[in-house]
Amino acid sequence: MSELTHETAPRKLSDIPTPALVLDRRKLERNIAGMQARVPALGVAFRPHVKTCKSADIASLMLMEEPAGITVSTLGEADYFLGYGFRDITYAVGIAPGKLAAVGELMARGADMKILLDEPEAAQAVSEFGAARGLAFKTLIEIDSDGHRAGVRPGDAKLVEIGRILTQGKGSRLEGVLTHAGGSYGCRTVEEIAEIADRERAAIVSAAETLTDAELPCPTRSVGSTPTATFARTLDGVTELRAGVFCFHDLFQAGLGVCGLDDIAAAVLATVIGYRHASDQILIDAGALALSKDRSTAASPQDYGYGLVVRPGSNPASAELIVDSVFQEHGMLQSRNGAADPRDYPIGTRLLVLPNHACMTAAPYDRYHVLGEDGAITDLWPKLTGW
Repeated sequence: MSELTHETAPRKLSDIPTPALVLDRRKLERNIAGMQARVPALGVAFRPHVKTCKSADIASLMLMEEPAGITVSTLGEADYFLGYGFRDITYAVGIAPGKLAAVGELMARGADMKILLDEPEAAQAVSEFGAARGLAFKTLIEIDSDGHRAGVRPGDAKLVEIGRILTQGKGSRLEGVLTHAGGSYGCRTVEEIAEIADRERAAIVSAAETLTDAELPCPTRSVGSTPTATFARTLDGVTELRAGVFCFHDLFQAGLGVCGLDDIAAAVLATVIGYRHASDQILIDAGALALSKDRSTAASPQDYGYGLVVRPGSNPASAELIVDSVFQEHGMLQSRNGAADPRDYPIGTRLLVLPNHACMTAAPYDRYHVLGEDGAITDLWPKLTGW
């Protein structure tokens, strides 16, 4: 979607003010192609989660330029993507009653919105709000498939209670059930992830059967996380798959065995600005705000601190530095295998930091500096920030 590029891109990494978000297009497209091949093999529709990229350019690549559904985590994302023609939108965070007016406004502009909840009180609020304003909110019930976060357990009596509230009122419509297997992020082997995927599928199918046995509709049966999407054995009984971080991958996904280090497409470009000689550390101008303070790899087989540091164009498997600590605008680099020699990293050296959690790291930036095959910057892709 070249028409979305609003600025002329500089040609070289050395021309970019740092910190900056850099995206390797070759790796991005390879990652997307892998998921695009995976989903049809599972026999489900694909509804990518665009909270990771927050970019219409990237969402367009995910959907191969075809009109299809997306998943969002904020109403700001829904508004942004609607502006680029993405109309079929699932807002996959439990709805707050105070946000229903904004959802209604998106619907008035042509959005086919689906909202999410897991409490009878919330269902009643949705139904009453919609009825008072002549709206019928399409609503999914969130299912807790692994005890990881929110949702109704498949066998909980609340499931049918919520379903009846949504179908009996004029202001709401029961659209189906949705779950996220966040427990997959705590796995340590591919086999464990596959078992979580089995439980995710079984929970959503069981919940759907509970609703249909109660003569309630359940057309949508939605599952998703990048690890379970990658290693699910079957998705029989499921209608759609959601995943998001697969487009970039990150160090945490590499630790799970979902990807390799060389599959990580997004990184933060930083500059060496000084040294802490007493502790053999190198300072860069990317700190907590630029990298996030996510430490998800701390419990992984390989702890990468706040990010793995690589030279542009080099093999990340041979990288010798990690971001050991962060302050607001400073990152402290430490060697993984002994003392770092400042002479190897003169002031002004440009380095790339691979993120622990790509969603968290990419979120605050307003653009991607897109790298082509030769390592030159070919595009600037704008992206959304905020809520």
